[in-house]
Amino acid sequence: MKLLPILLVGALAAPLFLTASKAEPVTLPVAGATYEIDGVHSSVLFRIKHLGVSYSYGRFNEITGSFVYDEAKPEASSIQVEVATASVDTGHDGRDQHLQSPDFFNAAEHPKITFKSKEVKKAKDGKLAVTGDLTLHGVTKPVTADVEFVGAGDRGQMGNKAGFEATFAIKREDFGMTKMVGETGIGNEVRVTVSLEGNLKQ
Repeated sequence: MKLLPILLVGALAAPLFLTASKAEPVTLPVAGATYEIDGVHSSVLFRIKHLGVSYSYGRFNEITGSFVYDEAKPEASSIQVEVATASVDTGHDGRDQHLQSPDFFNAAEHPKITFKSKEVKKAKDGKLAVTGDLTLHGVTKPVTADVEFVGAGDRGQMGNKAGFEATFAIKREDFGMTKMVGETGIGNEVRVTVSLEGNLKQ
């Protein structure tokens, strides 16, 4: 006799579970529209090995730029980003000043780090492969970033937004930043994560 109530409860609850598990529809950025980067809600993070035993992390606090995305024609998409070199932030004032010096970024002579895309194409797992020119420390080199679409939509008073996250790695020697390279100093490879939130340009 106890089995019947259990079956009835299960039958009534099943639609609730099915509804909860249903994936929400994906909202895409407005195709071909320009989104201006919201520097307050965007981040440029980097990771580098320290003394061959640990990783040190930092970020840049001033980010500007824009992006365009068209899912149907990814080749028509584009992105350009500018980062203020002097906004480097590792949580230690003395280290930040050293990084701004000629030993590293030389912020006085090279106040901007820039990226401008040249090619956007679809990649595996629904991601994008974005290739472009990265200018750092006065040197321009091509890099390809693995880019993930995060989300988009009209957020009422917050505006119409879209977001992407990109990851790539560079060797700082390639950009003329050779100070303290090696296992007994600071690593050569730098992993970069760029998380962007953009506002639809009116």
